[in-house]
Amino acid sequence: MTTDRLLKISDVMERTALSRSHIYTLVGRGQFPAPRKLGPKCSRWVESHVDAWVRNAA
Repeated sequence: MTTDRLLKISDVMERTALSRSHIYTLVGRGQFPAPRKLGPKCSRWVESHVDAWVRNAA
């Protein structure tokens, strides 16, 4: 069984070359994978979802 890593916003920004605000804009439009809320001030993205988005965006 493979377990996906959970990425911080800084990791997502590095993988996508997008700014924090642009990532959240795309999430709001349904054009980027939504983060998982782990707490009131903690969100993480599923690594495989971000990697799939990067592959499809190329």
